[in-house]
Amino acid sequence: MAGISPATLEQIRAASDIVDVIGSYLPLKRAGANFTALCPFHKEKTPSFNVNPQKQIFHCFGCHKGGDVFRFVQDYENIGFVDAVRRLAERAKIPLEFDQTPGAQESRHLKDTLLLIHEQMAQRWQSCLANEAAGQIARDYLAKRGVSPEAVKLFRLGCAPDLWDDTVNWAKSKSHDLAMVEKAGLILRKEGAEHFYDRFRGRLVFPIGDEQGRVIGFSGRILAGDEKTAKYVNSPETPIFTKSRVFFGLDKSKRAILDAEFAIVCEGQLDLIACYMAGIQNIVAPQGTALTADHSRILKRYVDEVVLCFDSDEAGQNATVRSLDGLLASGLAVRVAVVPAPHDPDSFIKANGGAAFRKLIAGAEGFFDYYLNRLCATNDIATDKGRLAVLREMAEAVHKTGNVMLVDTYAQKTALRLGVAPEAVRVEFKKTPAAKTAPAAAAEEPGESFEASAEITRPPSHEFWLLKLLFLHEDLVGWAAMHLEPSWVQHEALREIVSRRIAAQSAETWTNLAGFLDECESPEMQNLITEAVAESRAIPNPEQQLADVTLRLRNQFIDRQLTALTHRASQPETDAAPRLDLLRQQQQLRQLKRQPLAPLPDSR
Repeated sequence: MAGISPATLEQIRAASDIVDVIGSYLPLKRAGANFTALCPFHKEKTPSFNVNPQKQIFHCFGCHKGGDVFRFVQDYENIGFVDAVRRLAERAKIPLEFDQTPGAQESRHLKDTLLLIHEQMAQRWQSCLANEAAGQIARDYLAKRGVSPEAVKLFRLGCAPDLWDDTVNWAKSKSHDLAMVEKAGLILRKEGAEHFYDRFRGRLVFPIGDEQGRVIGFSGRILAGDEKTAKYVNSPETPIFTKSRVFFGLDKSKRAILDAEFAIVCEGQLDLIACYMAGIQNIVAPQGTALTADHSRILKRYVDEVVLCFDSDEAGQNATVRSLDGLLASGLAVRVAVVPAPHDPDSFIKANGGAAFRKLIAGAEGFFDYYLNRLCATNDIATDKGRLAVLREMAEAVHKTGNVMLVDTYAQKTALRLGVAPEAVRVEFKKTPAAKTAPAAAAEEPGESFEASAEITRPPSHEFWLLKLLFLHEDLVGWAAMHLEPSWVQHEALREIVSRRIAAQSAETWTNLAGFLDECESPEMQNLITEAVAESRAIPNPEQQLADVTLRLRNQFIDRQLTALTHRASQPETDAAPRLDLLRQQQQLRQLKRQPLAPLPDSR
């Protein structure tokens, strides 16, 4: 699967006890032979999330999500299967086959080295902020901005000393190759010389993490300097850091984003930290105000709605407008929360509190209502020039949705604001070139999108009972393979499970439950199986129960065939000879129904 051998998957699974893995994410409590917790995939007050150490599976009886250790990491971390395997392999220190080719090994070694340097550098700057005299200016700044010690620790803030060679000397003390530290973007080579100097100097440093929380870059805010000095300095593009694909804070906020079902996008690190510490945790910040198409696709993996909350100044509001195209192209609904001037989210929370900011977000208006208000505020709609500008800009923006209903709605709203007839605005809107519409959302990589808990169509109780018997009593599967036709099962996903289980028995490829789950690509199939086996109470007389269920399934299947034959025989266009043949088939089926279990012949 995806270049990973079954033997390697089994090795990783064996080294990844599901209780240990899930216990590193959730507080598990023992409940008899199993463990329970509040489900991380839906909101609940009473624990219904069950972890079975014997079968190495999890299942929630509330939302019906279930699977093995790979599925849990996929769903909890919102990553694809290969990434989940890689993460568990790294945890167990097991190399993967596709990481063993020379090119892949070289690339992996480079990335591992850069990750190590970034982690050590983050610790170095944390220590400077906490303990050194050089960090006093940053400590004073944070105190002035009201950033708590808890926030400093959680977001691993640091301070880069105001020296040209602190990082260079630190790298030498750690025996790091300066060329590698340069590749990490932490130092720069003086032009025309072999002399290096620090990129980050005299700055408050924000470590930037990937979605796993690994440090992959830094953003540094100047603490003292002249007006010509850049306010922020960020890491350059490196093999582990691409600015347009990284959000500050996503590693900490992704669970809150999934729970809230929308993401707030703010402008800066301090804005995000203030919101997060005030309890508004479903929030991210791009590196700067540019929200790219890649950023939008990342957000779409988590939610369907975004609330933009950039600064109230002109630059922030312009960034809000520029963000529309990428968000629409990814299929995201967009709302806009405007912080009253002269505030940004950080200062607003400091002045009014987290509850007021939460209310501001709740009242965020739809993007096109916001945009219409902004256009009317920035253009003189008492003049022809101003009205034409509003018409043109509004038409271009709303046509990007490709939604006829929205186009008409905002034609009417624009007409009302401009004091003209709606039909006149509709005519003007239609003049907008079709090429202005938004492109379709870019396709995600296979397996990368977040799969919410599958909506399960419940199977009939006796069919579900069959599933329990086949997976809780493996010794009965051989009998089922001889007497049960999977086609007798009506529920589509359950029928596929039964077919695969019998096929594995016949081909002698069955290994264990967890391995079988891996072969079931559909989350619905995995959820049904884990639900069937999660309740492992003893089944009385399972042999007789399996025989009874199988007989019932067979007879119901025969009844469905009899009904179909009767319907065909009753059609006026059916001639005498075919009708006689249909009646003969019905008689055969009725005789078969009276017989004990035997494989059903093809009666089509």
